[in-house]
Amino acid sequence: MKKLVNLHFTQASNQVTSTEKSDLGGKNLAGTDSNQSADRDDSFDLYDLKIEVVAGDKPMVCDHQLGDSFYLQGEMLIFPPEGRQRFPLYPLAALLPLLPAKQRPTHPHDWMTTDAEIACPDPHCGALFRITRLDKRRFSHAETTRVPLTGKESQV
Repeated sequence: MKKLVNLHFTQASNQVTSTEKSDLGGKNLAGTDSNQSADRDDSFDLYDLKIEVVAGDKPMVCDHQLGDSFYLQGEMLIFPPEGRQRFPLYPLAALLPLLPAKQRPTHPHDWMTTDAEIACPDPHCGALFRITRLDKRRFSHAETTRVPLTGKESQV
């Protein structure tokens, strides 16, 4: 299976867009005819995210700089071409568990909806990482996993 992905960063709008095309010969990842999904909507929405370094109340001591940023679209981390092409491992490790939850729609009163700044895990570093929800992107279950829907998902 070939998957072609084109990433485009638009500096004027400060947004990253991607186009993806699978060469599956009319089949989805589950190996079934892609027209079968027309009978049942298997779509779900995720937010695109921007993760940006912002100043905290102490000096920054790690290898990130004010304004450094990257994006998350689906499962893809994207570093803007005009920015630094690296990000420190330990802050990234602290951020990663939060990002899939932040991508999903949540209740307006949920802390995942309201809290957007995460502290650097180094106790001596004053950096904060601001996670901003951008546009929603629609995904198809059949195009993201080989596990078929059983019809019982709405009961969960």
